[in-house]
Amino acid sequence: MSKRTLEQLPSWAVELLQAAPVARLGLLDAEGRPRVLPVTFAVVDGALWSAVDDKPKRRHGEHVARVRWLRSRPESALTVDHYEDDWTRLAWVQILGRTTVLDPAGKEQVMEALAARYPAYRAQPPRGPLLRLAPERAICWRAADAEFPP
Repeated sequence: MSKRTLEQLPSWAVELLQAAPVARLGLLDAEGRPRVLPVTFAVVDGALWSAVDDKPKRRHGEHVARVRWLRSRPESALTVDHYEDDWTRLAWVQILGRTTVLDPAGKEQVMEALAARYPAYRAQPPRGPLLRLAPERAICWRAADAEFPP
């Protein structure tokens, strides 16, 4: 396992971040319990961005639980992985840092990056808010001498 900044990730880890269709966002809920949620994401200007989108939810926008939790406890981790039954090809990348909740207004570059990765966002851009994870540490691992992506 290697500990690095985002800029120091090896090329295979950068490729994994670029190729992964979904990530898992780890955070703490209102009671301090760990939660892990699947999220869409894009890397823009050295940060990892996700959006609260229009997928079915009980609440919307600022009222979504992850938004409330991140406002009170911004420490978070975003993990992407590659899994195969052939365990010599396993790999994962985890980015640790603080997540800020932001209004999407004026964040066209982020919205374009998300739309480039997710066709549903081209048809209906997320209304937000946006979640910006500022990396403080990047950790990556892969099986010995595995090549990624396959």
